[in-house]
Amino acid sequence: MFRAVARIFRTPDLRRKIGFTLGIVALFRLGSFIPAPFVDYGNVQACIASNDGTTGLYELVNLFSGGALLQLSVFALGIMPYITSSIIVQLLRVVIPHFDTLHKEGQSGQAKLTQYTRYLTIALAILQSTTLITVARSGALFPSTSGAPECANLITDPSWYATLLMVITMTAGTGLIMWMGELITERGVGNGMSLLIFTSIAATFPSALWGIQATQSFEVFLLVLAVGLVIMTAVVFVEQSQRRIPVQYAKRMVGRRTYGGNNTYIPIKVNMAGVVPVIFASSLLYLPALVGQFNQPAGGGAPAPWVQWISDNLTSGDNPLYMALYFLLIVGFTYFYVAITFNPEEVADNMKKYGGFIPGIRAGRPTAEYLDYVLTRVTLPGSLYLGFIALIPLIALATVGANANFPFGGASILIIVGVGLETVKQIDSQLQQRHYEGLLR
Repeated sequence: MFRAVARIFRTPDLRRKIGFTLGIVALFRLGSFIPAPFVDYGNVQACIASNDGTTGLYELVNLFSGGALLQLSVFALGIMPYITSSIIVQLLRVVIPHFDTLHKEGQSGQAKLTQYTRYLTIALAILQSTTLITVARSGALFPSTSGAPECANLITDPSWYATLLMVITMTAGTGLIMWMGELITERGVGNGMSLLIFTSIAATFPSALWGIQATQSFEVFLLVLAVGLVIMTAVVFVEQSQRRIPVQYAKRMVGRRTYGGNNTYIPIKVNMAGVVPVIFASSLLYLPALVGQFNQPAGGGAPAPWVQWISDNLTSGDNPLYMALYFLLIVGFTYFYVAITFNPEEVADNMKKYGGFIPGIRAGRPTAEYLDYVLTRVTLPGSLYLGFIALIPLIALATVGANANFPFGGASILIIVGVGLETVKQIDSQLQQRHYEGLLR
């Protein structure tokens, strides 16, 4: 293992790619601490220090920004607008035939879809930055410290041009992050956007773990580390698990040459949906809290009964109803997203076109029905696994007093493991190209 790592740094091309990637990551983390214009940095840090935990409404965005959201930095929005726009463009393939046609056109169509994703990212960044500034100005960014005067004075200038400049700065920061991710993909080790998300989440690990040690005890801290290693091992095992459906291709003569006749397989992963169902479920559960927050009485009186019910049941992660709804939404969204991303009929038609078949299954419609049968049954344990992993931070919040960004669970552990495995595989493949021996044995 150590010899393989040494070979990485002895290979000039690979050493240059890793150095370039680390440089971009360092600039990305630096931008997370630079405050946006007209932000009172002292008041923001005081509110963060006195806040008892990230609110559920901004938990996911703050996690994906590496804590930059609550600091109102130039990279406050992080990579979240790009993630949202990518999911929207992917879902639009089902609704708009033109998007599905572009997806099937190959590289030129993918380039056009990427361009649409960039435009939508900028539009979402403008919308989200405006919302963030409005919430920060109203003093609702840190609800647990809403009585503190410094938390109501996070922005020093309330004029329209100051707001406009802050929106432009945060939107430009999102565009810069998107450009950094593409640079890592082109000139670094690849997976630029994923690596930036990985960096943002990994940056929150030390503070989240040390918060457990500060609020509980060192013994609980060691117990959490041990349980975290077990969870990480289980996540690696499940993420690598797949059902391989054997496929054979019939031999065919084209001129004097023989094509086909080889055997391969269709890999159906246990977790084909990745982390997207967790994002969907989290976003949907934020909507009632958002509606309730904007329907609070202006004079400080008692809220309406339905607003109070939402505040009691759908805003706190340690509420049993919240946990049950969260789990059921993740299971449902897993089936929904897998049905969109994997089309058994399209796979069966492509196999039939090139002379492929599954042993014992007729080509065409029977193949599509068989693939749908296998996919439905493999997705069930995958959806239950995602729901359980997503509940781990909420259980930790209710038992050991961890904050909502508990690292060993939810979207954080799924992204850390997934991106880590993919990055190691890419480095391994580049080593094999140059030394005939990779990083992994």
